[in-house]
Amino acid sequence: MKIAILDDTYGVVRTLPSASLMDGHELSIWQDHTKDVDVLAQRLADAEVLMLLRERTPIPRALLQRLPRLRLITLNGVTPHIDLQACTELGIAVSTHSYVSTATAELTWALMLMSLRRLPREMDSLKQGHWQCAGMGQGLRGKNLGIWGYGQIGQQVAQFGRVFGMQVGVFSREAGLVKARADGFATFDDKAALLAHSDVLSLHVRLAPQTQGCLSYADLCSMKPGSLLVNTSRARLIEDGALVRALTQGRPAMAAIDVFEEEPMRDTDHPLLHMDNVICTPHLGYVELNQYDGMYRDQFERFLAFIDGRPRHIANPEVITRLRAPA
Repeated sequence: MKIAILDDTYGVVRTLPSASLMDGHELSIWQDHTKDVDVLAQRLADAEVLMLLRERTPIPRALLQRLPRLRLITLNGVTPHIDLQACTELGIAVSTHSYVSTATAELTWALMLMSLRRLPREMDSLKQGHWQCAGMGQGLRGKNLGIWGYGQIGQQVAQFGRVFGMQVGVFSREAGLVKARADGFATFDDKAALLAHSDVLSLHVRLAPQTQGCLSYADLCSMKPGSLLVNTSRARLIEDGALVRALTQGRPAMAAIDVFEEEPMRDTDHPLLHMDNVICTPHLGYVELNQYDGMYRDQFERFLAFIDGRPRHIANPEVITRLRAPA
């Protein structure tokens, strides 16, 4: 079958161990990113299967209507960027499954350490011939770690906090609170209590209509003096413009950000890039070789199950009785 893979930024998909699962199928892979419907329609015109890198590229009705051979879309994660109704009407199945490894939790921890120990500034200073002049750093032991969202990544970060001697507190949905208590962590019933607790606040909340903007400017300004906010989840969890305003006021004192409202983010004038109290990385949470291999293996296996008549993890199950016939 003809399979299109978008947003292989590092050009690694063909080199992954799992790529052998696709032997016998025709792969078309693009490294550059575009949201242009005309460009995508041209690239994907012959595709029977489309494999996506999480939510990187929107798939609207206007594009789907121009892809007459498309039968299956696979991805890892949520589907707000895909017009599921249009897919169902056109007979296109969407298979999605959350694949979680340790990569995002590890990056979260790296960002905490880099921020509190002022490592980027010290590294830049050293290159300029200066020695220990970025200000005294801080350690993690004994500090309060607040975790908002206790899914698989939040759970990993909480365990890291325990190993590093931090006092971990969790705010989450009820199921997450029950799990956190069972794991021996303190829990909070509201975000105000979490913010008051946290020397370091780490966000691990799934973006949905009810969580968009859930951390407001007022919330940020209520954080402790000297506190650090780490966001490796989604930028839109924070109210638009609130983080820059709050950082300017010193609450929180620092931020480490791996996610942006629009991605890829190529705006060199973005205010967060020019603040001395902020570390920014280009959404690297999941960008790690083993994670990539696991994510694509998961998609490849779901594709093989689909063509074998065993569709799995279908986000629009009503489509199964009206699937497009093979071209």
